[in-house]
Amino acid sequence: MCVGGRIGTAKSDTLWGVSERIPGGAGDDASVTFPGGPPAAGPHTPRVPRRLRPGDRVALVAPSGPVDPERLERGVAVLGDLGLEVVLGSAVLAGEGYLAGPDAARAADLQEAWCDPSVAAVLCVRGGYGATRLLGLLDWDAMARAEPKVLLGSSDITALHRSFATRLGVATLFGPMPASATISDPEGPEPVTFTHLRAALFEGGTPGSVTGDAVLVPGRAEGPVTGGNLSLLAALCGTPDALRGEGRIVLLEDIDEAPYRIDRMVTQLLQAGCLDGVRGLVLGSWVNCGDPLPVLAERLTPLGVPIIAGLPIGHGSPQFCVWMEAVGVIDAKSCSLSGMFRNPDEAP
Repeated sequence: MCVGGRIGTAKSDTLWGVSERIPGGAGDDASVTFPGGPPAAGPHTPRVPRRLRPGDRVALVAPSGPVDPERLERGVAVLGDLGLEVVLGSAVLAGEGYLAGPDAARAADLQEAWCDPSVAAVLCVRGGYGATRLLGLLDWDAMARAEPKVLLGSSDITALHRSFATRLGVATLFGPMPASATISDPEGPEPVTFTHLRAALFEGGTPGSVTGDAVLVPGRAEGPVTGGNLSLLAALCGTPDALRGEGRIVLLEDIDEAPYRIDRMVTQLLQAGCLDGVRGLVLGSWVNCGDPLPVLAERLTPLGVPIIAGLPIGHGSPQFCVWMEAVGVIDAKSCSLSGMFRNPDEAP
């Protein structure tokens, strides 16, 4: 089923206004612009989506790779068991090589769902590759006029987390997707993952702290959480949606990357200035990455900020949720990340 009516994907002629320096850009000419000018200085106040309620309508979209129909069916059933009404974007099962469908169709699905007032949440079905290809096709002015709603996804969806933060100023949910292994397993969703996702969606926060197993640099830090998949963050260097770590807690995670590749991508973030002024670092899961902690420690500990590792965020099982742009707290004594809309008044 399509979500609402089709919305055009041509970029608005009036999208670009006031310039700002791009981290990792080329020379002094590199700039990024935002609808209505750059984000205002001062306290960090993201636009916060309301929490979900049973009976809410949620749209499933596929901004990235092709979707397995059986996994999708099981994921839809899990959402239905939560009392949600599920609608599918028209391109979710289109399939086009390593993409879920044509760029224009995937972008239209995402924009329609975001701008449809009857939709309470936009859930990305899976990762893979392809989300970055949509960023120039979306009408960000139109999307900025829409009320904020939940955007859920991880892995390749890091590109959307960054663009929604940069261009829309919206808090988004980094977490397991409906067609991911932790949700769509034939035996049912992984229990801890499911509990955490349900709380993040329906309670407007995360159920307590997310705990790791290693402290690289002790200390305590507080700030808005940003980051995500390392490969995507490196790929966004020099673009309008490049990582801006200043004053923030940065999450890094990845899958299927050898330590030398992790070294290269972290070095790229460092040399591009994306981690300048960072307050703390959270290292999530590193599935099939060998032993990346030595190189991560070598490259990141000179920043002199609290760093905790081994948190079940990103890939693997269980998979916990993180509200991007929400204020989180790193406490190395408990090797934990907490906060993120724990006050119910902060997430209506």
